[in-house]
Amino acid sequence: MTDTRGAQPPYEMYSGEQPAPQQGGQPYHPPQAYPSPQGGGTQGGQQQPGQAGQPGQTAAAVRHPRTGARTTPRTRKARLRVAKADPWSVMKVSFLLSIALGICTVIAAAVLWMVMDAMGVFSTVGGTISEATGSNESNGFDLQSFLSLPRVLIFTSVIAVIDVVLATALATLGAFIYNLSAGFVGGVELTLAEDE
Repeated sequence: MTDTRGAQPPYEMYSGEQPAPQQGGQPYHPPQAYPSPQGGGTQGGQQQPGQAGQPGQTAAAVRHPRTGARTTPRTRKARLRVAKADPWSVMKVSFLLSIALGICTVIAAAVLWMVMDAMGVFSTVGGTISEATGSNESNGFDLQSFLSLPRVLIFTSVIAVIDVVLATALATLGAFIYNLSAGFVGGVELTLAEDE
């Protein structure tokens, strides 16, 4: 069969390079994308195992298994600094926490009064005080009527309200003082570690 296409133009390479002329008896090797190191892909004049018969493959292309790799997970740590505390958020949080503490105080006072009344503490102590302070004209000081449950709850509620106001004001003032001191010394540094 004869070729009827006639003379064909030479092959065009990427970037206009012409293929190198083949020498007799040697196979054609395409151009390499990366220059091979000195020694033609060998180290110390010796060819690496697994590279025989593979022209153009460099020693850097062979991946060797890593020995002595770490098997234990590494804990990541982050070092942070509290540079500023927002006074408005501190005031809101301290207000809610102080309200919760005041409610717990009122409930604890009521439970404590009930336990002491069931044990007969008020009657015993009240009788002793009334005998000591009494006279022929009067019966003396009545401790049970003075320390009644409604009066104790009212007194505890007043203490809880004062505690809410003072705790909120002191926490907000503490946030302002912390911001001023953090401007001079940089704030409190924290080191956070990731839990594995």
